[in-house]
Amino acid sequence: MKTIMSPSQPLPPKENTLFKRILKCYEHKQYKNGLKFAKQILTNPKFCDHGETLAMKGLTLNCLGRKDEAYEYVRKGLRNDLTSHVCWHVFGLLQRSDRKYDEAIKCYRNALKWDKDNIQILRDLSLLQIQMRDLEGYRDTRYQLFISRPTQRASWIGFAMAYHLLKDYEMALKILEEFRKTQTKRGYDYEHSELLLYQNMVMREADSLEDALSHLNKYEEQICDKLSVMEAKAKLHLNLKHMKESKELYIELLHRNPENHLYYKELEKAMQAETIEEKMKIYTEFQEKFPRAQTPQRRPLDFTSGELFKTLVGKYIQKALHKGVPPLFVDLRPLYKDPEKAKIIGDLVLGYVDCLIKHDVFTEDKINSKEREPATALLWAYYFLAQHFDYVGPTTKALEYINIAIDHTPTLIELFVCKARLYKHSGDIQEAVHCLDEAQALDTADRYINSKCAKYMLRANMVKEAEEMCSKFTREGVSSMENLNEMQCMWFQTECALAYQRLGKWGDALKKCHEVDRHFSEIIEDQFDFHTYCMRKMTLRAYVGLLRLEDVLQSHPFYFRAAKVAIEVYLHLYDKPLRENEISEEITTANMAPAELKKFRNKQRKARKRAELEKEKQTAAQERREQHIKSRQQQDGEADGVKEEELVPEKLAKGEDPLGQAIRFLKPLQLLVSERIETHLLAFEIYIRKEKLLLMLQSIKRAWLIDPTHPKLHSNLVRFYNKVSSWKEIPSPVETVLKQEMSKIYKDKNAHELNEEFLVHYSNSLPHLLQGARMKYFVDKQSQEKAISYVMNLNNQMKEVTLQNCLEVLEAMRNGDLGSCDKEMTSFLAKCRELFPYAAVFRQPTHENNGPTTNSVANHVDSILKEE
Repeated sequence: MKTIMSPSQPLPPKENTLFKRILKCYEHKQYKNGLKFAKQILTNPKFCDHGETLAMKGLTLNCLGRKDEAYEYVRKGLRNDLTSHVCWHVFGLLQRSDRKYDEAIKCYRNALKWDKDNIQILRDLSLLQIQMRDLEGYRDTRYQLFISRPTQRASWIGFAMAYHLLKDYEMALKILEEFRKTQTKRGYDYEHSELLLYQNMVMREADSLEDALSHLNKYEEQICDKLSVMEAKAKLHLNLKHMKESKELYIELLHRNPENHLYYKELEKAMQAETIEEKMKIYTEFQEKFPRAQTPQRRPLDFTSGELFKTLVGKYIQKALHKGVPPLFVDLRPLYKDPEKAKIIGDLVLGYVDCLIKHDVFTEDKINSKEREPATALLWAYYFLAQHFDYVGPTTKALEYINIAIDHTPTLIELFVCKARLYKHSGDIQEAVHCLDEAQALDTADRYINSKCAKYMLRANMVKEAEEMCSKFTREGVSSMENLNEMQCMWFQTECALAYQRLGKWGDALKKCHEVDRHFSEIIEDQFDFHTYCMRKMTLRAYVGLLRLEDVLQSHPFYFRAAKVAIEVYLHLYDKPLRENEISEEITTANMAPAELKKFRNKQRKARKRAELEKEKQTAAQERREQHIKSRQQQDGEADGVKEEELVPEKLAKGEDPLGQAIRFLKPLQLLVSERIETHLLAFEIYIRKEKLLLMLQSIKRAWLIDPTHPKLHSNLVRFYNKVSSWKEIPSPVETVLKQEMSKIYKDKNAHELNEEFLVHYSNSLPHLLQGARMKYFVDKQSQEKAISYVMNLNNQMKEVTLQNCLEVLEAMRNGDLGSCDKEMTSFLAKCRELFPYAAVFRQPTHENNGPTTNSVANHVDSILKEE
């Protein structure tokens, strides 16, 4: 920070020396000394209103955690000296510390009006611009830094990178080349090597493939990362159709790493191997060269079929069963997309089991051989078959094989984990938890089993038990829930959010979703540590990769799941605010019998007592944490970053604008996960409640482009048509757009005609029939009997009769989407019990509804089935 005095408020030599000391104390984090020097200046009546000293005092107080006082002093200093670049810079630093980046940028720009060549302000401004991805502003600022400090390496690199990120590759390459000419190579120079590789990366992104290849050939000796050079050259030769050179390089790479799948795929292209025979020739050669490598044996299973596939997969499975490879089924599971291959694998392993039981060998042609398979081969064959039948059905067969395996070796943890997975897939999550509890008891020091057990407990809505299970591996003296949040353990938090959603604990569910959201915000904030570090250390390729990763960070499945739960909960709270629920509860107690009322009051009292004890624990833990932070601040002499507002479940559940909060979670999904239809289905649910016709139409159009046959999209189409038809006055421009766009989708059909056509077209698909039936009742309440009949016929011809889809039908019946249908629900439950005998949800009484939100149980099962 420059120490040039403000022309409007100059200090005499003595006070100016004290002011310089304040700056030095700030830079060296000696904040208490800085305050002493500031006091010496401000206690002088002549300088009690000196703007820059007041501003620096405020900045120092901010570092000590006294934020309110800090803002007061900085604002006062700025009012006293609006022409001081120091005051504006300090105000910008204060805004930046509170993550108000747009405001901080404005402050920096104001500071530059009064000192346009201040290097520190320009650097701080460039950091915020790259953080906010204001790339054009970043380019202009880096140009100013380049002009001011043309001899510094960071000036050249930052200027070039600004053009690279703006995709002006030609200018970026010119700057990099000019900078390279100024560099002198000194022995093993890693930083120079990285500069050359970054330059080559820009060339490849600019599609200057010939230049990139020439560049690599010219400077190969100066580059330290030989593997990156080989990979880049191999890919460039391939793209330039230099097949011979590309082939040689990929063969050399495979000698370095014979397990790399990508090298084999690229080698196939380089050798122009299109037929099965040509491909097999490649893999046979590498099987001979690397007999212990797995990839050359596994890859042919993807493209072969018939007898050749049977021979190859037989050898592969026998080798794995002999060695005892637990993830064998996971390795082969992609092959199950082809039913013929799935049948071949199942038949082979069944044959191996029979032969192992009788003769201790895999096949009959080995009976006369002296070699015998180990006893574990049969065990792993049972284990494989259990997973095989879990995937293809029936569950009873899968359970039979896993029980045989457990009888064979009752101490193998993997068997209990597999059994738990079978029960989970069949719908009996309680039994799955019991199995994993057994597995965890066999090895209490295994963190993986501990985490798996906790996850299953959360799936069974056993939040407290899951927390206790995790406490075995969390830090002592802090509640495990709090420690898991500190460690950003997002799988646990997303599962907690889903469990609380199913239990109807809306505030707790939202708290977990907001915690996940904060984790992603923290990861985005952490970029600040790398903007200067990467340029200083010349890790430029990694830095560009980091920036691109951060740009799409919120497309991560963890964020999507948390955002989806948050949106669904906020929609529920909008439809049924908690205040109404609380009032209705008070009304129901008035109609209770005295004995029932007494029980109810006792239950309430116990719940309050438990809540008070829990609150006391949380308060004690909070005090310990604050004490720890305070002591750490005293040691460092510095406050931590932004203090986040505490997430209080009750406050979150009673928020004033649930739809606004839902949109806040929706925006990143629309920006980064627009390829998933669920994003646009959620958007429609929000906008139909906000009655935004054009935004509803936008959501429908985007979903239509992804999958026009999606059953839930159909229900949205019918509801949208109904909403538009019932609208009293639509503005003329909006009406024109609606007519134009709706004609493309609806083809001049009304809601009734569209629904009838949909029901005929998808007469054998349960999820489509469910949405069609819901919309039939929605459009015409007199057609209830006909609507219910569509989903009752679960015969062999019906497609997609899965556990998840049957649960969605059950939820629709319970929620009244098909009207009052208790009798039909009983009949439907009976059919479901036949189809899914292990599913616990179908054994519950029809009036019981543990999942308060629509599709909550179905969503729960859907997440289970998609995970594994």
